[in-house]
Amino acid sequence: MFLSLLGNRRLCHPGHGLRIVISPKTRGRRAAAEKRINASHNIESKLSNWKRARKWGKAIYLHIYIYIYDVVQSLIIERYPERLAAPKAHAINPRSLEILRQFELGEKHVRQLGTSRDDSSSVNFLTNLCEEAIGRLPYERMDPAVLDDTPEMIHNIPQPALEQELSNFIAKDPNVTLVKGFSIHAVEQTENEVIATIEERLTGQLHQTKSRHLIACDGRRSKVRELLGIESESEDSDQTMMTIHFNANLRPVVGDRVGMLYWIMDPVAAGFIIGYDLDGIQVHISQVDVEEHPVESWTEDMCRAKIRGSIGKNDVPFDILSYRPWVFRRQVAFTFQEGNIFLAGDAAHSFPPTGGLGLNCGLADVHNLAYKIALVHRGVATSSILSTYTAERRGVADSYSKQSVKNGKEIFALLQSLKTAGVEDVIQARKNMMAALANPAQRKRVEAGIEGQREHFDNLELHIGYVYGATKPPPHASHYSPKFVPGARLPHAWISFPDQLSPETEATKRSSLPREPVDVSYIKEFDADQVRACQWSTLDLCGPDSWTLILGQEQQTFNITLLQKHCSAIGVTLNIWRLGDDFEIVRQSWFADEVVHGGGVLVRPDQHILARVTAESDGEDVIAELNKHLGI
Repeated sequence: MFLSLLGNRRLCHPGHGLRIVISPKTRGRRAAAEKRINASHNIESKLSNWKRARKWGKAIYLHIYIYIYDVVQSLIIERYPERLAAPKAHAINPRSLEILRQFELGEKHVRQLGTSRDDSSSVNFLTNLCEEAIGRLPYERMDPAVLDDTPEMIHNIPQPALEQELSNFIAKDPNVTLVKGFSIHAVEQTENEVIATIEERLTGQLHQTKSRHLIACDGRRSKVRELLGIESESEDSDQTMMTIHFNANLRPVVGDRVGMLYWIMDPVAAGFIIGYDLDGIQVHISQVDVEEHPVESWTEDMCRAKIRGSIGKNDVPFDILSYRPWVFRRQVAFTFQEGNIFLAGDAAHSFPPTGGLGLNCGLADVHNLAYKIALVHRGVATSSILSTYTAERRGVADSYSKQSVKNGKEIFALLQSLKTAGVEDVIQARKNMMAALANPAQRKRVEAGIEGQREHFDNLELHIGYVYGATKPPPHASHYSPKFVPGARLPHAWISFPDQLSPETEATKRSSLPREPVDVSYIKEFDADQVRACQWSTLDLCGPDSWTLILGQEQQTFNITLLQKHCSAIGVTLNIWRLGDDFEIVRQSWFADEVVHGGGVLVRPDQHILARVTAESDGEDVIAELNKHLGI
């Protein structure tokens, strides 16, 4: 569970001497703190003694937010003292990596951790790891051509490893205070203040925090959502799953059938294995029949039987590290905001893992919300900008959740083609499976069923093609198309910079661009020239704390000076890039054609387009769009 309290804040123990007062200072400086702490109630000293607490981990979404704008003082409250040891989520999609790059949160180093591209580019369908291969599909878009659509190919890394990387940035940020071992007890708010009562889990003592805003990332069973009385749209029934975290060297077992996912069709161990590290850490996930095997009846021996059945032989050593049941269903809150309190990640939406969309959806939540809260704290925008959070993010979460359910249903249809679905007798179900695979006609139906899973494992349109304000979900999860419309992510194209830039452009480049070029050295198919051509993206033109205007070289547009003066007057940083003068398109000529003939774009700090700028624009209309978004 993560809670983040933003702005002026006070942490105090009612009726005792504990009081921590933190007041805001200017950007980049830690706020001065006045502390009058009774030694017996010293929270920081207690934290060091909480080694006995249960290890667990929740959402990592707030790590992004608290590092984005150091103008906002942030207090993070974490329920557990340590992160979850089991790998849990693993797919960091292109949009999430683009966000990490924008804020220089070590996307290059993240890519050096986790599962290599060679080991993670396939999805295998097998009876079990040692027996018959039924089919194989690509795992997401990991071909070099995807870099025409995004500068960041999807990457697989265990969630705890990613959390640790982002925690390293938190430790360096003087504007962030992280307090572990507390859970939410109560919350109330006024027009300008959120008062949260938190419980010290080790002692049961209650403390209060005061802040301007609160973001709740406290999971599917969000206590904050419950306290606010926010209802959710959900499916009629729950499904219980069992995650078994185990250690085994599976590389000799799978041979050349390496991949990120292994769908095991054998009813003895039906489910899927996530191959985080084929030489070590793996996870097996399966559905549990709670009537036949209640979750409280599960033992390590039952888990060992599942893993042996998945492997298909008894002489492969492995260790069970942990196992835990969990319940999921498609669930999307009707609103992500109540006053100055916001829901993000699983607290706002949760859905089946079939698609790997949950963690990434949460990261995009706070990316959308972060700059808006920062603008309110700086007095640039009014609180009305915060109401766009639900309006923009709920539709995306809803489409993600429905796609996840669709993926699950199609996998179930595949099991039906194997004659195993709904057969309670495991031995009979296995006979049915083997007979189906031996029958040529039935085998073709099974192979067609596997082919029908392609959309399940290719979600590029969902990852980077969503449009804020769209009234319909994408017609197909895989079929991405770049969009130059308000609400869309700025399309990616590879760019280069001239050797000589004007002093003004050079200053803009230094202030908005990431310090390092994109790293594509992991693409073994690229030669040196191709690597050099893929160094900078149009997305790099968009600084995290600035607005970006991209224009064509010959484009005769509105009075730019008028917009510049307005932005300066209201405290908004505006960077202007002109194609042909300040940068060149390396190979995606369609981007240049769109900007020259369709008009320029004004881009928000979150890299989404606010408005198109055409030759007919008079300047006032663009200013009106900006003011409308800011609520001024």
